[in-house]
Amino acid sequence: MKISFPSWLSFRLSSARLRSSAAKGFCILALASLFCTTIALAQQPSAGKNQGSDTATKHPPQAKSKQEFADYNTAAAITGGEAAEKAASDFAAKYPQSELRVYLYSRAMHEYQNENKPEKMLVVGRKILKLDPDNTIALVLTATVLADSMKDSDPDHDQKMVEIKVNADHALETVDSAFVAPPQATPEQIADYKGTLRSMAHSALGIMELKNGDDAGAEKDLKTAADLNKTQPDPYIWYHLALAQDHQKKYAEALASVDQALHYTGSNPDLGKLAAGERERLAKLAGSSVPQPK
Repeated sequence: MKISFPSWLSFRLSSARLRSSAAKGFCILALASLFCTTIALAQQPSAGKNQGSDTATKHPPQAKSKQEFADYNTAAAITGGEAAEKAASDFAAKYPQSELRVYLYSRAMHEYQNENKPEKMLVVGRKILKLDPDNTIALVLTATVLADSMKDSDPDHDQKMVEIKVNADHALETVDSAFVAPPQATPEQIADYKGTLRSMAHSALGIMELKNGDDAGAEKDLKTAADLNKTQPDPYIWYHLALAQDHQKKYAEALASVDQALHYTGSNPDLGKLAAGERERLAKLAGSSVPQPK
């Protein structure tokens, strides 16, 4: 049974935010809607038909029997993070070798994202990585959740730093080979998608470095993150970049960055207030009389 993607909509990244009372008032970074959370039957060959045995390259997931595929469809129809995670675990227990396990856990992670539960996303993301260590979505999202929640008082602070760096770096290393693109996706769309994933990986590294006082390193990674995400500019990246530059007394550069954050805040009042306050401070330090952008 061969599985592929029903439409480009299941491949797109959409902007979603989680908020928390993170240390120093840092806002939670973007968490993308999951790639491969909605997958459908592209063609239905006879149960157990071999679709290819090349294990050196990624291939669309396959059900080994009609029953496995039917059980997968039943589990995939379940909504709600907790219920979806339980369905994924039950399916994995029944079919411990199934290639479809990751897709059900990815769906559960997506459901938890919609419910604004980053801690649950982290738990499920780690389950995915045990099954598929190269899963770019899980690598990026676990690194992002860890970076957003990291505080100096964390008893596992150093362990979090290691996990963030390992996951973000591995995502950057494997993003070109870790997934099978939908057949209808254009090269431009695929490049845009990969650029957004790379942007999120660098953003997670930048936030980690910012929270640990490595302002120069944070500035470098956050600049890279901003440059990689031109299609859907992320105001959180620009805001944190402004903080990294502010800490280094690069007030003119920080002012330009916070103006970019304000330009893209849209209807997010929380980030708008933070960015407006930072801009007022920077404008005084830089001796600027430039009016605040609308």
